[in-house]
Amino acid sequence: MMPPGFVSNLQEVLLNRKGDSNSNSNAEQEQSSSENSEPVEFDASKPIVLVTNGDGVDSPGLTHLVEALVQQGLYNVHVCVPQSDKSVSGHSVTLRETIEAASAKINGATAFEISGTPVDCVSLALSGALFSWSKPMLVISGINRGSNCGHHMFYSGVVAGAREALLSGVPALSMSLNWKKDESQENDFKDAVSVCLPLINAAIRDVEKGTFPKSCFLNIEIPTSPLNSKGFKLTKQSIWRSTPNWLAISSSRYPTGHFLANQGGLGLQFAQLGRDASAAGAARRLATQKKNLEIIESMGSAGKSDPNRVKKYFRLEFSDNQQEEEIDEDLDYRALESGYVAVTPLSLSPHIETDIQMAASDWISAVLPGEQ
Repeated sequence: MMPPGFVSNLQEVLLNRKGDSNSNSNAEQEQSSSENSEPVEFDASKPIVLVTNGDGVDSPGLTHLVEALVQQGLYNVHVCVPQSDKSVSGHSVTLRETIEAASAKINGATAFEISGTPVDCVSLALSGALFSWSKPMLVISGINRGSNCGHHMFYSGVVAGAREALLSGVPALSMSLNWKKDESQENDFKDAVSVCLPLINAAIRDVEKGTFPKSCFLNIEIPTSPLNSKGFKLTKQSIWRSTPNWLAISSSRYPTGHFLANQGGLGLQFAQLGRDASAAGAARRLATQKKNLEIIESMGSAGKSDPNRVKKYFRLEFSDNQQEEEIDEDLDYRALESGYVAVTPLSLSPHIETDIQMAASDWISAVLPGEQ
């Protein structure tokens, strides 16, 4: 535990930094609002599409997806995403804490950043408390950086966003790009959107007609080189996963910002300051965590170290991909690695797996003739 005086000094530095940064940020926002286009108009004749993700508003997967949807001029596009990276948050929700929704600027769309998880984003958006409408025609979650095949779907925040939509009775798609280090490029997200846009449009059209598969959402896995894909393939969820590896580390090897994070909101903000690429970004995120600064006031004087208390530090890493012994080309990761866009229908109940598989197969065959 840090000395109270040191905590107080750190707090003062943060507050001064916050004030300066907020002033700059406010000036930038005022200038931006005067130069940018007028607020997005809502057209009641167009279907509503809600877009979320697990990576945040600056994700290229989200940027290219929303841009493509807006350019078509067919939908009212709304965006609700986490304020920070929550890509491995699973189906977690935020309880007993206040959620903040801050407006975000995305041309042609009405957008909010949420201080919560992807599930929080979808749940809040569908509640009617954030947007004036009750339910969208379709929820699209993605495009995630990295595949979510097999058991990775249970960890995935982007898959959970689509699952939450289905829990609320809204059709949904989750989308991920099989990003590979030293091979993939940012422009691959734009290509991924162009490949999947016909499927998205078909889904919205058939939701309106009542012919889209019910009791399931579709998880779409896009190969590393989207434009070279072999087409769409209906797949089944595999049991593919990476090996979880917990590493024991010493306090001296603890990453910058993590030790301070144990001291409450103050440390979290210092860690975030180190990660943000710009002062404006740091100020924006500091503003969303201002309540944490109030909490630290009492922690500095009340916190006392306990010499008899044992502390150990660990870090989780995933490595050594586990492959299935069963050879089945219809499994999601096998189809993805073979160059197909893998489309896996996922239900809320394992008892109807056969039924949703058949319904999804019939629908894909109808909207994308010639696909597998």
